[in-house]
Amino acid sequence: MNLSSIILQVSTDLISSPEADEIRLSLWELAKEGGWIMVILAIFSVIAVYIFSERFITINKASKKDDNFMNMIRSYMFEGKLDDAKHLCEETDTPISRMIEKGISRIGKPLNDIQTAIENVGNLEVSKLEKGVALIGMISGAAPMLGFLGTVTGMIRAFYDMSMAGNNIDIELLSTGIYQAMVTTVGGLIVGIIAYIFYNILVSRIDNVVNLLESKSIEFMDVLNEPA
Repeated sequence: MNLSSIILQVSTDLISSPEADEIRLSLWELAKEGGWIMVILAIFSVIAVYIFSERFITINKASKKDDNFMNMIRSYMFEGKLDDAKHLCEETDTPISRMIEKGISRIGKPLNDIQTAIENVGNLEVSKLEKGVALIGMISGAAPMLGFLGTVTGMIRAFYDMSMAGNNIDIELLSTGIYQAMVTTVGGLIVGIIAYIFYNILVSRIDNVVNLLESKSIEFMDVLNEPA
């Protein structure tokens, strides 16, 4: 009896057995069949959900548009109230405000120096927003690989049990290895797909923040170039 016929036999027995309707396998019991790899996948899923939730909230706060802020900055600068403009930036406490505050503190220096200082702060703010995002990207790639590792180890276990059983091959004897192979594959794919979606959502949000920071830096430099 080869392995494919054994797997087919297991599937047929589960479907056609009179006791199949009475068997209700919970997700927890199913996960336990996956072994230690499911523990790692569970840890990966918790990390991915935590980072995504925390970063999503942080990035949303950073991406809020406040046109009134730039209007007030422009008004203060035209009136020569640089201290009031800096105080407004400190009170606002957003990536945009910290970037503009750096530009205001460099007023009096060449425009290229001001623009460089603004860009440096903008890059630092973006790097802060990206904190932990790469880890989600790693999880999206590592989780399916772990699942496939579980598939291989599960099939090795099934083959080993088959070889040790000799001619007395029992379906129940092979079920543990087959369970591990299938459950870890599904678990790894689920965690990997979710992490991949999380990663791309965050990257898209960060790109929006980058565009916003660039537009506000250009707007600030336009204010400096406007005639008094």
